Amino acid sequence: MLNKILYADSGADNAQDMLKTLLELPSTKNAQLSILRVISPKTTQEESAAKEQAKSKIDELITKIGINPSQVTSRVEEGEVKTIVLNVAQEIDADLIIMGSRGLSKLQAILSNSVSQYVFQLTDRSMLLVKDDIYIKKLKRVMVAIDKSPAASYALDVTLSMLQGYQDAEIFLTRVNPDLDPNLNLSQEDMENNPILAPAVAKVKRMGLEYRCLVTGGRPAQKICQLAEARNIDLLVLGSPERRPSIAKSLPDIERLLGSSLSDYIRIKAPCPVLLARQEVG
Repeated sequence: MLNKILYADSGADNAQDMLKTLLELPSTKNAQLSILRVISPKTTQEESAAKEQAKSKIDELITKIGINPSQVTSRVEEGEVKTIVLNVAQEIDADLIIMGSRGLSKLQAILSNSVSQYVFQLTDRSMLLVKDDIYIKKLKRVMVAIDKSPAASYALDVTLSMLQGYQDAEIFLTRVNPDLDPNLNLSQEDMENNPILAPAVAKVKRMGLEYRCLVTGGRPAQKICQLAEARNIDLLVLGSPERRPSIAKSLPDIERLLGSSLSDYIRIKAPCPVLLARQEVG
């Protein structure tokens, strides 16, 4: 599922480390990677020098991570970063966009013209967001948020595809039910038999991957972040459906921009990288 990856390079070490971690997985060994650097509009004389410098930075990154050059396409584009990232992702039909993120909250992202927030808002592609203030680790503990939605089912499918052939990770299948008492102690058997988690458990078992179930009550967005921190999660995956009609895709979704959606809250608050799995609807 992650056959075409777009990495928007801003020079952030954390995002580069996450890219390296992802490319070490068996499932991505044949993935086509596009590394994009965007430069500001320049005069003709300045443009050539700026493009050469950007290309040099990409070459340094390829060497640093140890990527097979045949697996990589280098791109240097001139213009506004957020618009270029969206256009290139569409052009190469990217399965995943990887970006650094400052993790700005609510109106801060709007007022500071946040690139990652803008791209998340308008793309129909899955995104892996890596905040500047988190430590990147090898993928040992991967949490998938599960609910009744097709988006959550797709998030699990992306996770299983990503971890195929990789035996070092344990998957935490996590269900937060707002109607459930958060102080209720359920046995692992009860959690595995939870009607929402049971189909997910069956999928993971078929893949032969290690897993654990977490079922609790509370406010889903806040509780998922709390569980991710308590369990020392290395990557959090959740479904993030595209709800707006095509005619509105160029318009801001105020609810998301203000941070009131689950995916936006987790994007801001999660203590680890967040993969927002978004299945394009034809």
